[in-house]
Amino acid sequence: MTKKLFMFEKPLGMRDTLPFLYEIKKRVRQAMIREIETWGYELIETPTLEYYETVGTVSAIDDHQLFKLLDQQGHTLVLRPDMTAPIARLAASRLYKEGNPLRLAYNANVFRAQQREGGRPAEFEQIGVECIGDGTVAADAEVISVMIAALKQAGLQHFTVTIGHIGYVNALFLEIVGNEERASVLRRFLYEKNYVGYREHVKSLPLSSIDQKRLLQLLHLHGNDMTMEEAKELVHSEEGKRAVDDLCELSNALQLYGVDDVVKIDMTLVSHMSYYTGILFEVYAEHVGFPIGNGGRYDELLEKFSRKAPATGFGIRIDRLIEALGESEEEAAIECIVFSQERFAEAIELARTKRREGKRVVLQHISGIRDIDAYSKRYKPITYLLGSTEKE
Repeated sequence: MTKKLFMFEKPLGMRDTLPFLYEIKKRVRQAMIREIETWGYELIETPTLEYYETVGTVSAIDDHQLFKLLDQQGHTLVLRPDMTAPIARLAASRLYKEGNPLRLAYNANVFRAQQREGGRPAEFEQIGVECIGDGTVAADAEVISVMIAALKQAGLQHFTVTIGHIGYVNALFLEIVGNEERASVLRRFLYEKNYVGYREHVKSLPLSSIDQKRLLQLLHLHGNDMTMEEAKELVHSEEGKRAVDDLCELSNALQLYGVDDVVKIDMTLVSHMSYYTGILFEVYAEHVGFPIGNGGRYDELLEKFSRKAPATGFGIRIDRLIEALGESEEEAAIECIVFSQERFAEAIELARTKRREGKRVVLQHISGIRDIDAYSKRYKPITYLLGSTEKE
């Protein structure tokens, strides 16, 4: 008999969700969605599979991270690698008719292929919102405030929202290094947070000492109220100065929402998502080495679906949020009623009563249990209805 290969193995990056983790995810998910809905956002769903030529090519996820397959007509499909591009497709084709803002929300799994295990999931759950059709800074402030409120409802107490502007970084780099190719190298260092490499690269560029100093000064533009004033002095272009003005306006709006205590300005913030055009933000929490969520403004994405419209939104990684929450891996409380045949009807009625009270109840015939001691350890409390007597 030939042994079956990979009988208990999973594809690279895929994970099983056991009951205790599923319960935690469900609680976190429900808390966040309830909060998001109170802000007037409407939940939608999009297909797991999308066309590569549309959503796949505009998603800003590297091509080698896409799961691709062919349908029976020979079209290349992808498992959705993010939710922003599918929602942009949906909004452009069916929802964004009158040009008035849309407030959409989602809870979905996305898929990104991994080249090696490394602990990174190839499938993970996201919760997020997209505000489509509103180009004001007030919309950016609302999206960030919704995100903060949802995280707090999920139970997260200690976290920081770092805010920047891709327009500022782009403007500063282009006016100093002169072209997009050189600017992209500098952005890569910032995205990887390789500040040592950034400094060494800047020192190697054929620039004046003044321009090198300007590029190095960028690394100090974060954290306090003076940051934006210094940022405005550092950049010369109107585009760069407008970006700083946007951040000043955003900062004032977040103060009105009362969430500025968790917000920090960081002018070095960039993203690997190429569709972002303006304000960017990331969420960091204690004990987690990666952002648990991110978002920003993407005013040019819907234009790729032939309908120009400004937009902004965020996505939260549920797996990283749970890690930040430090949830204990305890199974949910489930009661059990163990019964014998002669008390079957009584057991059903007792279970029905408990369920009406909102309790979770397992109904188990005694003859279906092999080891009563091991079985009883799984439930608390456990009620026995055996023979003609009842004991708790």
